[in-house]
Amino acid sequence: MSIVPLPQFEKDLEAYRKEQEEYERLSIPKSMVVRFGLMRLIGEYPYSGKSKPGCGSKIIVRTHRGTEMSEMLTSTCPNAGCGKSVSRKEMLDFIENSGGKEYPFYSRGKVLRVATVEDMNEQSRLEAQRPQMRRTAQEHVKALGLEMKIVEAEPILGGERLTFYFMSEERVDFRELVQVLASEFSTRIEMRQVGARDEARLTADYERCGQHCCCKQFLKVLKPVSMRSAKQQKATLDPLKISGRCGRLMCCLRYEDESYKELSKKLPRMRKRIGTPYGIGTVVDRQILTQLVLVQLEEDRQRVAVPVEDIVPPDEVEKVLGKHLQDPLRGMPEEEAESKSGRRKGRRSKGEQQDSYRERSQSEEAEPGSGEGKKKRRRRRRRRSKGGKPDAAASAGSESSAGTTPAEGGGGDAESGSGTSPTKKRRRRRRRRRSGGGGSGGEGLESRPEGGSGGESGSRSEGGEGGGAKKKRRRRRRRSGGGEGGSGEGGGSSSPSGPPSGGE
Repeated sequence: MSIVPLPQFEKDLEAYRKEQEEYERLSIPKSMVVRFGLMRLIGEYPYSGKSKPGCGSKIIVRTHRGTEMSEMLTSTCPNAGCGKSVSRKEMLDFIENSGGKEYPFYSRGKVLRVATVEDMNEQSRLEAQRPQMRRTAQEHVKALGLEMKIVEAEPILGGERLTFYFMSEERVDFRELVQVLASEFSTRIEMRQVGARDEARLTADYERCGQHCCCKQFLKVLKPVSMRSAKQQKATLDPLKISGRCGRLMCCLRYEDESYKELSKKLPRMRKRIGTPYGIGTVVDRQILTQLVLVQLEEDRQRVAVPVEDIVPPDEVEKVLGKHLQDPLRGMPEEEAESKSGRRKGRRSKGEQQDSYRERSQSEEAEPGSGEGKKKRRRRRRRRSKGGKPDAAASAGSESSAGTTPAEGGGGDAESGSGTSPTKKRRRRRRRRRSGGGGSGGEGLESRPEGGSGGESGSRSEGGEGGGAKKKRRRRRRRSGGGEGGSGEGGGSSSPSGPPSGGE
């Protein structure tokens, strides 16, 4: 059976040959950028070897901490080496944009060689001992009664140093602990205090998004994140949903913060009056990413979504609509217009409330069987009867006082007060209530030796009590028609000792 090469295999072989030819043309890099340590520090070290390692190769380097294994990220040749390497200027620009002086970048060191199989095996053995080292250190901390927590232990390949990362809320005197650990592991001990975010960088693996934690994958400078970023992006304010493995706000809230700030500046603020193709309205909601504004129209109080490109000042709505639209608040300051529009926070103005009340009252009056309409009709009848009857009674009383004897006049007054004029009774009751039981106008009249009108006698009987309030009551009584009623009452009566008013 003959072997027939597949076309895909031929393409892969051709690509491999081209890559080999490019690799042969490459020059040996003079410097390398490597990543080392549990904190994933970055360093650029000179290289004087003869091999040409590629990106991702394991390199043995001598750093400021000692001899340790690192991972090659790229080479920084002047001509940028291959397609995956960068120039030194590009690397320095990246460091400046990523944090500047806070970026963990080191240059004091040297690349020794490419890692061998023995180096890889020794590094694996040290990695396997890390959990036991951490447990041993935590036992010594508990025995010494120190308020601290050992997070991780980091041995290096050369054995020059053993670093312990710990967390503590207060300052801790760990000098005795360092001596105990140095005798235990027979090497130099370094204690380094870390925070919650650095603890997540050392121990965390994956986040809820399914990716590696940003602090462990690529972030080198962990800046604080404020709640303002979450509010601006309209993310949920539930701490359980916006917090990462460290218990702090997620670092990814900072990624789009600048974009949200720039887009937010283009949108009008909340509760501002604006002009739209549908008319004048008030902003009730905003969507930053889609650049849409939810507007409540003033004409019919409907809500419409308007893109930011169609928003105009209220004075220019006529141009957009193509018809005349009178703005009642044109020319006013913005704050005064908002207060007079009466639509802040969805409230109705007083004019709208009065209009709705008038419509409701008219509809109730229009219904013949409604209770409110009947009550209003009764009140109108009472007002008409009060306005017409006292005049007739007054004229009748004046006639009786002009041509009757004292006995007839007194009887006429009794008749008119008891049977013919019920409005006079109501007036007397009101006077008694206002005077606090001081008596009606008739009683005040009988106590006087001289005759007079009922309104005047009632006011004089109350005058002894004194007070500015009583004077006001008298004036109101005179204005409301007390004089007319008094003339009707007093004209038909006279004092028992005096002569008749018109007999002689």
